[in-house]
Amino acid sequence: MIRLFVRPMPLVLLLVFATFIPVMMAAVRVVQVPTGWVPEDSLRLMVAPLSLWLHAFAGLLFGVLGPLQFVRALRARFGALHRLAGRAFVMAGLVMALSGLMLLLQVESIATRLLDVARALFSTGLIVALVLGVRAAMARDRAAHRAWMIRAYAMGMGGATIGLVFFPIYLLRGAPITGLSSDFVFVAWWLVTIALGEWVISGCPPFEGRARLKGDQQ
Repeated sequence: MIRLFVRPMPLVLLLVFATFIPVMMAAVRVVQVPTGWVPEDSLRLMVAPLSLWLHAFAGLLFGVLGPLQFVRALRARFGALHRLAGRAFVMAGLVMALSGLMLLLQVESIATRLLDVARALFSTGLIVALVLGVRAAMARDRAAHRAWMIRAYAMGMGGATIGLVFFPIYLLRGAPITGLSSDFVFVAWWLVTIALGEWVISGCPPFEGRARLKGDQQ
């Protein structure tokens, strides 16, 4: 059963399904911020328009490029394109994490301390995972590189996919959860997403030694 979800195409399709809505929302926000068409419930974020726009734009790139990095054909047949997309993925992740931290500092929070601390920790964790992933790639450690990129994607998109949990809860209760309960579910789902990333990593066929990344030999 586990092999079904760690095979390249099922994994890619699952990621696309899980992240489609947050990616579309990020695309909308990219247009809303410079045009001033931000909905009323998000106006408080406009105290930091640059950080908000960078966060949305970087999140859009991160969400789109992430699944592509797991397409085996792209790695095997288009090594240069894979590396280029990988660099863009890393830069998008770094900008998304840093702009997210800036938003925490610049915008008055309406969440509990639990969620604010979690956002800060996971943003920092995303930066660490991306740096370690790049270092593994430079060392030609293919297994470690892939593992750190999966961890980075799980941390980067974990919070964005909370709708997969909140929507069923809303259907069952007839009303959204709020306050500490909402933030607890939010953080719990983020941790579940990270755990799922580790599950995918553990289910991948092991790589022999420090295998060289395909296409790196020039």
